[in-house]
Amino acid sequence: MAARDQRPVVAELGRPETPDETAARKAETSRRHRANQTLLNLVVALIGSLLIVVFLVTVVVRPTPETANDDVDYATIAAQAQPQSDEPLVSPVLPEGWTANDARFQQKQQVPTWYIGFLTPQQQYIGLDQGIGANPSWQAALLQNAAETGTVTIEGVEWTVYDRRDAQKTGNYAYSLATVHDESTVLLHGSAADDEFMLLATAIAAQWEAEG
Repeated sequence: MAARDQRPVVAELGRPETPDETAARKAETSRRHRANQTLLNLVVALIGSLLIVVFLVTVVVRPTPETANDDVDYATIAAQAQPQSDEPLVSPVLPEGWTANDARFQQKQQVPTWYIGFLTPQQQYIGLDQGIGANPSWQAALLQNAAETGTVTIEGVEWTVYDRRDAQKTGNYAYSLATVHDESTVLLHGSAADDEFMLLATAIAAQWEAEG
């Protein structure tokens, strides 16, 4: 009795596959296996690269965040920046409870400007901008063309008042004071109460008086 043919039957042809078909099938199986293996290796490598990037971003290169309550030594920064200005930079002495979260000498509206961001004891903000040789357009731009609402004299210094607390979307310019001293235009603006603005303005007047 003849030996039974052990070759796989090709379903489409209804007969055993030829040696060439067997070789082709095995070659295709091997190709698919290699392709799957290559894809798997690529995915593993990609995941590994992403994990390294995440590690570097979150652990190695992530800066230490600054909090809004960082106490900036604005007096020291003012002394360091003074050589850049022909005008004495405003650096008022304030009582305990007042802090600053920013201080810098920069260009605002193309005018050399000394800026301090104060946090009051009531945790409200008052910004101080001192424009050196500033013109009226500098003040108008910073105050967003706010209309004058009055004047107030604090320790002999007259300030123009811009009270927009009843308006919407005024942000850090809800209440502002402006004055000119020698070649400087000084703006105070923020969300604090009148008495805190007055205390800051009083400290500024004391500095000017001491400077003569």
